[in-house]
Amino acid sequence: MKKTDFLYTLLFLLFLSCKSEKKDSIAETKAPEINQVEKTDSLVTTRIDSAQVPKALKYKGNFNDGFQWKDKSGKYIVVTSETGVYINENFHHENDGSDAEVFAQCYSLENNQQIWKVNDFIKDCMVDIDAAFKKNSLSVTDLDKNGIAEVWVMYEMACKGDVSPSDLKVIMYEGKQKFAMRGETKIRTGMENHGKPVFEGGAYTFDKAFKEGPKEFREYAEKLWNKNMGE
Repeated sequence: MKKTDFLYTLLFLLFLSCKSEKKDSIAETKAPEINQVEKTDSLVTTRIDSAQVPKALKYKGNFNDGFQWKDKSGKYIVVTSETGVYINENFHHENDGSDAEVFAQCYSLENNQQIWKVNDFIKDCMVDIDAAFKKNSLSVTDLDKNGIAEVWVMYEMACKGDVSPSDLKVIMYEGKQKFAMRGETKIRTGMENHGKPVFEGGAYTFDKAFKEGPKEFREYAEKLWNKNMGE
């Protein structure tokens, strides 16, 4: 084989090798699917969509988010949903206002028994109304490493006709024990003379369960709050 032919062949093989490596690199960075599974020593969690909710489990409103998980006590599912603005005929209305609700429901996947439920609402509101979960705030953890999952939901509630903070809540369940963190969203209300922005809201309080519970719970709750307290 001539020397020039050998060099051309070598360059062609190098080109094919680089092309193959580039293709493999693209495949490795492909975005994860919605039902990505996460595992720790004590917990296996899977984010789900509405199609993966068992038909036997009913929820009100529109599907928002969901998780399945397995811990040392069994297999469970949590679903969050929102009604949006509507009229609930079961509510007492003194005016011609509207209603809005949020729901979070946890079930055992072994017998379809409801473990706990969160239902919060705004009713008979004559001005701007909002009742919605914070995006991607639903999470399942085992921060205290006891083999029992903690389930976190965070949502905003408002009935207002002005620029003011909305109610903001973090609810967490470990098993059947409820933990609550309540406060207000943080909003920008103006500017000082030298150009510094002025904010209102953002404060919160822990309930007794949080205050007396593991510090890991409060630390996680504060991180969740600081990340999502803006409107």
